[in-house]
Amino acid sequence: MRFLRPQLIWPLISGLLLAVLLLQIFPGLTGMQSSSNNARAEIRATEPLLVPRQDGPVSYASAVRMAAPAVVNIYTTKVVEQEAHPFMNDPFFRHFFGQGGQPRQQRMQSSLGSGVIVSAEGYILTNHHVVNGADEIRVALRDGRETFARTIGSDPDSDLAVLKIELDNLPVIALASSDTLEVGDVVLAIGNPFGVGQTVTQGIVSALGRNSLGINTYEDFIQTDAAINPGNSGGALINPYGQLLGINTAIFSRSGGSQGIGFAIPSNLSKQIMLDLINQGFVVRGWMGIEVQEMTPALAQSLKLEANRGVLVAGLLRNGPAHTAGLLPGDVIETINGRRVDNAREAINYIAGLRPETKVKVELVRDGERRSVDATIGQRPQAPRRN
Repeated sequence: MRFLRPQLIWPLISGLLLAVLLLQIFPGLTGMQSSSNNARAEIRATEPLLVPRQDGPVSYASAVRMAAPAVVNIYTTKVVEQEAHPFMNDPFFRHFFGQGGQPRQQRMQSSLGSGVIVSAEGYILTNHHVVNGADEIRVALRDGRETFARTIGSDPDSDLAVLKIELDNLPVIALASSDTLEVGDVVLAIGNPFGVGQTVTQGIVSALGRNSLGINTYEDFIQTDAAINPGNSGGALINPYGQLLGINTAIFSRSGGSQGIGFAIPSNLSKQIMLDLINQGFVVRGWMGIEVQEMTPALAQSLKLEANRGVLVAGLLRNGPAHTAGLLPGDVIETINGRRVDNAREAINYIAGLRPETKVKVELVRDGERRSVDATIGQRPQAPRRN
């Protein structure tokens, strides 16, 4: 048996020890990984996904410079009468003083709002409730000028009013089409909240076509989270280019202040109503002379309808446009000119937006059979003027 020479043993042992040490430090040298390494999760960094994004302005100062001068503060006053003594409101005490009672006292009641100059001739759009019943209307411009205004016309059903002032070199806001709006668009609200002075707030379009809110007779609101507070009524809702998109009208609030739910009347609707008030003195609205009712599952089942859609004709005005066209009580209207109507208020609003003498095709269900009726839109009779 041969034995290794001593001078060869120590280099061999040193090499083995060095190999063991290297394997402990770099286990990957064997081409295998330990079970403990296999249990580790591997996270790799990846490049972010580049999504095309529309460039927007860093500042809206240019939009405000264009629009703000045309937004005015409106101060109204009216004379109200009240009993000279609070006890006179009580029938028990009134009995002792006689029917004539004591002389009534008069006092001045003031309120504030906002408006938008939309014409170089001095026409101003604002809300009906801002100027309703006012004996005196004063308008203050951003440039410091003040003047009195007169009411050209007012429409309680849409809560819009048109005023006129007699001043030269008036700033005028540009109108944009509200039909181009989309949910998520950036908007700015300009007005005079709480009388602190002209204020600009920013938000987005939260929803479009809001109705059934019980605010106006005819509702088609832009909903926004731009802060709108008392005093903002009648002010401007603008886009980032300084163009008018709507007239700020109302807020939904439990506290009386802004809670991120405000409503504006779209510029397209406001423009049409303004032109009617200036040219006609009243608002021209379409009309069919029908009373419609919401469709419910129970009602649909009783009428043996396949689907719960459309609105039920609950009543007709004799010799009105719908009656003349051949509609009958009990008919279920599904579409008007191809537009589905699943809500009574939506149907009335759509008809009101049509001009008189417009021809429409009404698709309906009668006695389980689908029919088509041609009708001519009439002009809605003027309701008694109310304050």
